[in-house]
Amino acid sequence: MAADWRSLYPFEPHFVGTERGRLHCVDEGQGAPLLMVHGNPTWSFYWRNLVTAFRGTHRTIAVDHLGCGHSDKPQDAPYTLAMHTANLCQLIEQLDLRDITLLVHDWGGAIGLGAAVKLRERFSRIVIFNTGAFPPPYVPHRIRVCRFPIFGRIALRGLNLFAKAAVTMATEQKGGLPPAVAAGLLAPYDNWANRVAIWGFVRDIPLTRRHPTWNVLAELEASLPKLATLPIQMHWGMRDWCFTDECLRRFSEVFSQADVHRHERAGHYVVEDAIDAIVPAIREFLRR
Repeated sequence: MAADWRSLYPFEPHFVGTERGRLHCVDEGQGAPLLMVHGNPTWSFYWRNLVTAFRGTHRTIAVDHLGCGHSDKPQDAPYTLAMHTANLCQLIEQLDLRDITLLVHDWGGAIGLGAAVKLRERFSRIVIFNTGAFPPPYVPHRIRVCRFPIFGRIALRGLNLFAKAAVTMATEQKGGLPPAVAAGLLAPYDNWANRVAIWGFVRDIPLTRRHPTWNVLAELEASLPKLATLPIQMHWGMRDWCFTDECLRRFSEVFSQADVHRHERAGHYVVEDAIDAIVPAIREFLRR
């Protein structure tokens, strides 16, 4: 069953170089670009259904962050928000992307919106899925325990518990995600070395103001009004226990004109749980 996931991801590989290693991305279709930015512990596979839905009308680009998916996985990279944002900016500039519709999820929100603030003139629309771009208003206990230095390193890098738990805990589908989908999400994270970024993302969650990423997120939050004049659509899985409706409320305060879609029976992996509603909503949004 594990091999079945490859038929769900029939895309040619493309790579962009950065100072720390190559970034892999899906790059399908032609037209105005849709740039899809994933979070933790996913990769470009998470966006496969949107790539398939829109590659006939748009250039669909789904990046793998350094350490994720099919990108290089250097063991000595810092794996911070600042690093991932700089890498994404470099990819955008190397591919010379303009008139970008940005789609973001989970950590991809802070990374992608950070890039949009820095390269504002290149972006024309934003679609936001269950994410945050501000210092966390709370951190669930099940995430906090993953940060314990010894336990977290063994659990996340040794046992892959974070990614394995997500294929059931991040979805509202009965019994978890279908086996082939779960296998696809887990495929790049098959050993200690390949899970380096999963651990790095968790370690980069700022629990206090002393953490350096706290200030990066605070500065990003202060800059979000620069994006408020863009057309924005938001899709929220209302059963997400991590990025709850409190995060949606925070975004709605800044992006008061956004087109908001609440998916009442969807969890954190909202694109998996509500794809049939999301595709037509985005298609209509892109026509405006």
